[in-house]
Amino acid sequence: MTTDKPLTQHINQDKPLAMPEYIDVGGYRSVDKILQQMSAQDVQDVVKDSGLKGRGGAGFPTAMKWSFVPKFEDTDPRSGDDKYLICNADEMEPGTFKDRWLLEGVPHQLIEAMIIASYAIGANKAFIFLRGEYHLAAKRLQQALDEAYQQGYLGDNIRNSGYQLDLYLHTSAGRYICGEETALINALEGQRANPRAKPPFPQVSGLFGKPTIVNNVETLCNLPHIINHGADWFKQLSNNDDAGTKIYSVSGRVQRPGLWELPMGITVRELLYQRAGGLSPGLNLKGFLPGGASTDFLTVEHLDLVLGYDEVSAAGSRLGTGGIIVLDDQNCPVAMVLNLLKFFAQESCGFCTPCRDGTAWAVDALTRIEQGQGSQQDLDNLHKLCDFMWLGKTHCALAPGAVEPLQSALKYFHDDFEQHIDKGCCPYSGHH
Repeated sequence: MTTDKPLTQHINQDKPLAMPEYIDVGGYRSVDKILQQMSAQDVQDVVKDSGLKGRGGAGFPTAMKWSFVPKFEDTDPRSGDDKYLICNADEMEPGTFKDRWLLEGVPHQLIEAMIIASYAIGANKAFIFLRGEYHLAAKRLQQALDEAYQQGYLGDNIRNSGYQLDLYLHTSAGRYICGEETALINALEGQRANPRAKPPFPQVSGLFGKPTIVNNVETLCNLPHIINHGADWFKQLSNNDDAGTKIYSVSGRVQRPGLWELPMGITVRELLYQRAGGLSPGLNLKGFLPGGASTDFLTVEHLDLVLGYDEVSAAGSRLGTGGIIVLDDQNCPVAMVLNLLKFFAQESCGFCTPCRDGTAWAVDALTRIEQGQGSQQDLDNLHKLCDFMWLGKTHCALAPGAVEPLQSALKYFHDDFEQHIDKGCCPYSGHH
């Protein structure tokens, strides 16, 4: 059975499918197929042909990432236990809640997907690194894992194929920085979650110094469908050059906030007005973040923008996680950016100065401006901080991500910042 909503067709938030029901609707068929008919390279080739890109924010081609893992001969002592797959389920990007929907609503789909990815890279151990606050997801995933072991889809000699895989659920101790893949690996090892210097990249030296692939939940969940239906089918699901579907979300003061699995390459207008029902009565759109909190604002002029990786980049932002956060004309953009910067300042791992101090300085300046005590000097300093914390000047991407909403707010909503300073108060104060 094919569908144009492969990821979410069997989602049930109230009571996800147990293993027998999941198998009845075609679950784990892809695992039987790869174990009986395909080599690891065959699986990589199909995923490469499908054009699947990472859905965690960066949009990097999945099969290309896999291809960086060294290929060991079977006689090599390093083969076997010494490659790892990690699912990044540490969804802490403000405005993003797509992975939670998949984890709670159809947990077996992720387990099936992880068996495929582990087989493709030659890993015999895999981990789900789950956000600590996702208690319901943890419970449902563990239940699904237990069922998969009982039915012989995990453990030794899976389905009499000679392939073995152990899959572990690890709940995070918290922190946004754990979503950065090398910080996640450090946390999984029991170390402080500071990002590592690269190179070496995790694909060569990751968990416990061994080759490691880290993929996002939504990325992985595409795999069973690609194996079952083929690369061409996956490509034709989309409206643009990016293959497949995407789980888009909308939050903010809209009529119907929520999540939708839609073709890659739909427009902002379709998402905001057809799916989310437009803004709440009496409000107009002022701007929006297209892909979670660490992306640049776009404005009303971008409503007909196609939501694809290249298209959003060309407009000066990033598709990121596809989680749109709406800013309406009754909400203060300075207050919104201050709220986001407070989060990033709190979540900085403190390893590098531009992030540790820069985010805190930005919060100080924005607080003064928002409270009507700001000066032109504060505004100048914010512009300088955007440069001070930008890509190439920090240890990881947290600070540049924090800069994106700030620099774009200074660009598009400059008058609002000036009004706070000129009037000595927040012009929106009656509306907070």
